[in-house]
Amino acid sequence: MKKFKDAIRSVPDFPKPGIDFKDITTLLKDPKLLSGVIEQMLIPFSSVNIHKIAGIEARGFIFAPAMATACGAGFIPIRKPGKLPAETVSVEYQLEYGTDKVEIHRDAVTKGENVLLVDDLLATGGTALAAIQLLEKLGANIIGISFLVELDFLKGREKFADYNIHSLVHY
Repeated sequence: MKKFKDAIRSVPDFPKPGIDFKDITTLLKDPKLLSGVIEQMLIPFSSVNIHKIAGIEARGFIFAPAMATACGAGFIPIRKPGKLPAETVSVEYQLEYGTDKVEIHRDAVTKGENVLLVDDLLATGGTALAAIQLLEKLGANIIGISFLVELDFLKGREKFADYNIHSLVHY
């Protein structure tokens, strides 16, 4: 995993002072590393029959469709409000200063389907937790959550004690 971590650029004071932003675009531009990330994010779940892979907007969309294709599963987009054209279900969740909301199509999951949730980064875990609530509301069986990067110091993992979480790179 060192090769992945070494390929991620840190951008100090972005998007605001005091934040050390982990920029994955430097990893994404290398086709071998990108392919390796997709493979490694799937490995812990290879023994489970995955029906769908859900990706959280926006950077989860980079990995989830490729992972779905690699394992023969469908892709489910989890989006910000107003982006999905058919009937949706939504969940509002707390941010540090206010609230946000994510949505999913009402017909995205058939009850009992095995779903893997994918995103690029686990920070405080609020968005991923909201995505799980949406998927479970529709009857999904969450088989795990796969992240490229986890910011350990924010302790987002603590929100997911009942779930199988896999992160490739830790800061």
